[in-house]
Amino acid sequence: MSARVLIAALLVVCALPAPSRAAEPLRPVVDSVGMTVSDMDRAVAFYTSVLTFEKLSDDEIQGREYELLTGVFGARSRIVRLRLGSETIELTEFLAPRGRPMPADMRSNDLAFQHVAIVVSDMEAAYQRLRRFNVTHASTGPQRLPDWNPNAGGIRAFYFRDPDGHFLEVIQFPPGKGDDRWRRGDRLFLGVDHTAIVVSDTDRALQLYRDVLGLTVAGTSENFDVEQEHLNNVFGARLRITTLRASPSGLGIELLEYLAPRDGKPPPPDLSANDIAHWQTTIFVANARDLLGRAASRPPFTLVSPRLADVSAAGIGVATAALFRDLDGHGLRVAVKPATDTGIQPVTRDER
Repeated sequence: MSARVLIAALLVVCALPAPSRAAEPLRPVVDSVGMTVSDMDRAVAFYTSVLTFEKLSDDEIQGREYELLTGVFGARSRIVRLRLGSETIELTEFLAPRGRPMPADMRSNDLAFQHVAIVVSDMEAAYQRLRRFNVTHASTGPQRLPDWNPNAGGIRAFYFRDPDGHFLEVIQFPPGKGDDRWRRGDRLFLGVDHTAIVVSDTDRALQLYRDVLGLTVAGTSENFDVEQEHLNNVFGARLRITTLRASPSGLGIELLEYLAPRDGKPPPPDLSANDIAHWQTTIFVANARDLLGRAASRPPFTLVSPRLADVSAAGIGVATAALFRDLDGHGLRVAVKPATDTGIQPVTRDER
């Protein structure tokens, strides 16, 4: 081949378009954790005054799309989004129709149990602050998990309840445990590390949270002994704990399987989004429509919403969404993120 022909061939090759790369799959994002409350003003006062959350938005929503999202006919709700650190929680008061109150006998090993874990910089100071506000204990007191447990030793934690009876946790991580961001900052309440749910079978739950939703197992532990019993207020508690995350520093979902005792109550079969026991974790995914399509193939979840609902005009930070329940009854709002940033700024309680 002559030099002229070789140069011509190279020019043709260089002019060809570069082979296209396969699009990177969009990873899920655990956006927020929500709960239904009976009195919004009381709930907002508790979370902002006691736990120092700040209000981001305060909206009222109704209409057919919202009915389809919640599975509640005639639904009209006031929804307040609150932020602590980088994490967001969502409080929903159903103005109509009103749901059932929190069951008075709910325990930490019941399958309907869920909480959010709020990270603190000083456990003793946080506990004394909660005592000053007369919170209801769910633990007997703050517990330091024993050093023999390599994955949990040195963690300090305490369970308590909000005015509606929702379980909450304050947690302090020792050096070498938890994300590094929890050792920065000078606030007492730093942010939300994870939400925890009780599951009847970890391996079955992983079929949804890991295999379908795409979360990654970030840590495992088996916790028992007297400190764990007093933390959960369950005699003889022995737990298999599996933490899942979408990103190393993002909001996590913790699966709590009680290996003993296994006498926790099942979730109410008719649990509804307007019941005070209802929680929902919002996860942004790329394939929300595909997930709905799997409902006919016996997936590891049940549908509440019959289809994706368009709630983009509601101001609640999602474009389209559908409500699922996992096989233990926990609410999951699988959503598509709005196309543009809503630019929500904090608002004061006086701006409502």
